[in-house]
Amino acid sequence: MSAVGKLEKAGDRVGSHMEQVVSEAQVQPEHAETTTGLDHRKLLIWVFIASETIFFASLMATYLVFRGKTPPQDGLAHLDLNVASINTFILLASSLTMVLALQSIESGKKGRLIGLLILTALLGALFLGGQALEYNELITNGVSIDTNLFGATFFTLTGFHGAHVAIGILWIIMLIIRALRGGISQHNHLAVELGGLYWHFVDLVWVVLFTIIYLI
Repeated sequence: MSAVGKLEKAGDRVGSHMEQVVSEAQVQPEHAETTTGLDHRKLLIWVFIASETIFFASLMATYLVFRGKTPPQDGLAHLDLNVASINTFILLASSLTMVLALQSIESGKKGRLIGLLILTALLGALFLGGQALEYNELITNGVSIDTNLFGATFFTLTGFHGAHVAIGILWIIMLIIRALRGGISQHNHLAVELGGLYWHFVDLVWVVLFTIIYLI
């Protein structure tokens, strides 16, 4: 057999082997696990959440330290507990819809997943609307981020949380688009799980904020 013929035969074997590898990868998707046994993407989101927990803890500590240095009539007295309570209920409801969304795709119900993700995003947007309403009320009463220590710490703390909610809404919208394009299925839904972890973190942070700002 000539050298050219041998090269062609070797090439055919390599090509056949590569086709087999690709076929097996499609049947059994690779899961890049770390030494902890967790998928590296899930480990990354947990590390991110841990860092954000430290960040919010520092903001909360700052708020608590400076809270008593501003007279109630110049800050706390203008907060609306009713609006905050409704907002809390809305965000907790969004956590429930996110849990149901994950359960839906685990059961292979993609249509139900998309519907629940849309509902979750709408509830998040409704929460931001309630926060904007409270901001407007405070500013109308002369309390803003540069008015006093209460205004500075309150708007910074709740503003960063609101920004995280907005990021969560964008994340959910991307999940919806991905699901519509067929990128999420019963056997490939880690993206939904990761989005849910982030969303539950944001909700939990708000529960703590609600407690220290409106109830204590």
